[in-house]
Amino acid sequence: MSLDKILLGHGSGGILSQKLIDEVFVPAFSNSKLSPLNDQAVFELPKGKIAFSTDSFVVNPLFFPGGNIGDLAVNGTVNDVSMCGAVPKFLSCGFILEVGFEIEKLKTIVNSMTEAAQKAEIQIVTGDTKVVEQRGKEPQIFINTSGIGVLPEGIEISAEKAQEDDVIILSGSIAEHGITILSQREGFGFEIPFSSDTAPLNKIVAKLVSAIPEIHVMRDATRGGVASVLNEIAESSNVGIKIEEEKIPVKEAVQGACEMLGLEPVYVANEGCFVMILPAKHSEKALEILKNDSVSKDAVIFGKVVSEHKRMVLLRTFLGSERILQRLQGEQLPRIC
Repeated sequence: MSLDKILLGHGSGGILSQKLIDEVFVPAFSNSKLSPLNDQAVFELPKGKIAFSTDSFVVNPLFFPGGNIGDLAVNGTVNDVSMCGAVPKFLSCGFILEVGFEIEKLKTIVNSMTEAAQKAEIQIVTGDTKVVEQRGKEPQIFINTSGIGVLPEGIEISAEKAQEDDVIILSGSIAEHGITILSQREGFGFEIPFSSDTAPLNKIVAKLVSAIPEIHVMRDATRGGVASVLNEIAESSNVGIKIEEEKIPVKEAVQGACEMLGLEPVYVANEGCFVMILPAKHSEKALEILKNDSVSKDAVIFGKVVSEHKRMVLLRTFLGSERILQRLQGEQLPRIC
């Protein structure tokens, strides 16, 4: 049977389902853990703590400069598992496909997931597929990924661990993913093309954790951007946070686009950038490690943890004034992941 689009039958569990698995997913994801094609993957892990995370991806548009929904889904969950210092090992993926979605698009997405998994040195070991009726103008795909990682002994990284006098490091320039998605979706036609920063962060995190076990907090600044992440940390650790606007790296073109659209870069989503909080005595070592890696070469110290204004984030502006940086109100940029 020769078909080039998704039908309801592809989600029935019958012949079409098996054909989809055999022709699209198995060739892309093939490995010893996946090949039995059970409802679950069984594998051995070293003794110790395990990190587990799951996320769903509904980004619109599906394809954008710098990536697509497939590598975004892999990188997003790899990064979520990594932010506690764990080493990601295995991923699952669940696909919800609307009737009419093109098989060739699906193959492109799946292949990009394979490439992203190989880059992050993880395996996609189990998954699921469902097909539903088309709801919008164009048939869509939605992806859920779940990840498991092994936590090295003695590592305790958590949003509750920030302490007074800790320094706050940003791994690179911000707002690139959100502006890329917005410009593509709305067709703004900016003269300077934007590209998503989506990337796996597990390798740079592993270097940091190995060299500096005393890291207190790491969080990737995805939905809600840097401002939302810092507010979550301030509340979880019951501390105050001060950051310097002039030290936050934002590319000139991205800054200009934000100003034109009335957006603050600190609230715009990222997919390859994280915040790290650690004792000041380790800050130079951390910067040295970060700047020697391509995904974090623009890392900077941009703030500190303080004892005053607990559970709040204070921004010192370019003009020298200070204002409270609140959590994002509402949904500033829908469907960025």
